[in-house]
Amino acid sequence: MGDHALTAAHRTLPFGTKVRVTHSKSGKSVIVTITDRGPFVRGRIIDLAPAAARLLGISGLAPVIIAIGNPEPEQRLQEETSAP
Repeated sequence: MGDHALTAAHRTLPFGTKVRVTHSKSGKSVIVTITDRGPFVRGRIIDLAPAAARLLGISGLAPVIIAIGNPEPEQRLQEETSAP
């Protein structure tokens, strides 16, 4: 897949799941596909591929909101993500 793929890692979501990731501070969002497992660091819920992180303007850790499919607002999760 490489640096240009809009993919991410999540501990439990099924591979192939589409997730909208929104940068909490800038409001930018991107849709990624879950293709890997991780992150395995407490307090982090998703690891973005470099291309997805670049589109959001993220380098390192950042607060994000993830939405799986088209959830209602109360089903959204806000956590930190890490980017390479």
